Amino acid sequence: MLNWADLTQDWGASYARAKRRFPNLRDKDMAQVTSDRKRFEAYLAERHHLTVTEAREEVEDFLYTEGLNREITNR
Repeated sequence: MLNWADLTQDWGASYARAKRRFPNLRDKDMAQVTSDRKRFEAYLAERHHLTVTEAREEVEDFLYTEGLNREITNR
């Protein structure tokens, strides 16, 4: 599974998919929230009307699917 540090190191490659999954992300906020996963989860919860627990689960799922995507791409 992909971890948060791996995802944010190449955020540009994942951002378009993140934006499709989480349409209320704002480009101008990304530099401030992607450096810290807990901060991103709180931001995601606020922007998408989720609880922090729900946002954390969504991030876990996104990391999982991004990890699968990278495995497929790197073959």
